[in-house]
Amino acid sequence: MARPKMRRNSTNIDMTAMCDVAFLLLSFFILTTKFKAPEAIPVITPSSVSAKVAPETDVTLITISKDGKAFISLDNPEVKQKMAEDMNKEKNLGLTAADIEAFKTVSFFGSSFSQLPSYLKVPADQLKATDVPGIPIDTAAAKNELIDWMKYVVAAHSATGAKFNLILKGDNLAKYPQFRSVVVAFKKNAQFKFQMVTNPEGVPEGTDLWKRYQTSGGAPTPEAGG
Repeated sequence: MARPKMRRNSTNIDMTAMCDVAFLLLSFFILTTKFKAPEAIPVITPSSVSAKVAPETDVTLITISKDGKAFISLDNPEVKQKMAEDMNKEKNLGLTAADIEAFKTVSFFGSSFSQLPSYLKVPADQLKATDVPGIPIDTAAAKNELIDWMKYVVAAHSATGAKFNLILKGDNLAKYPQFRSVVVAFKKNAQFKFQMVTNPEGVPEGTDLWKRYQTSGGAPTPEAGG
């Protein structure tokens, strides 16, 4: 006896709820995404094959721009306050309590000690590396003020007990004498260990380093220069 044929009904799936969820997720990611802010000190770093990742916290960053200006960036307000107090006392800068509070909020420093009071009065949103003179590091004129800046950086970290990661970031077009002046400032303050930020790239094939990586299981892909 033949089996009766079942009537097939077309399948209808309501996608309205799924579309709503998709748009909600899209809206969430758009609203919560943090876009990378433009760098306060634009620098194009030289390339290297280093795979070591530089630290992101407790950092004292020394930057050399392409035109040879030197800058210091710190992220610890307590350290910056101690620096400002010591500078004001030893250099007779005449900083007010408001100036010291402003010092704690500055993202980078790029002036001589004599110009620091006026530097602190520039609003943060108007402070651009291209418009400031930078910390003097001219060894030919015997004006390497970075030596004293580093003295206050080291002393403030020691006094507050803060961690200290020293990093040097230089533009690919910066000259050797400028790098040398910065390294001299490090050595004068017994800072012999620091990392240098570079633009990571793969190891060129056929080089001795590439061959060593091949024999040890393959070359790693660098994530960040250090």
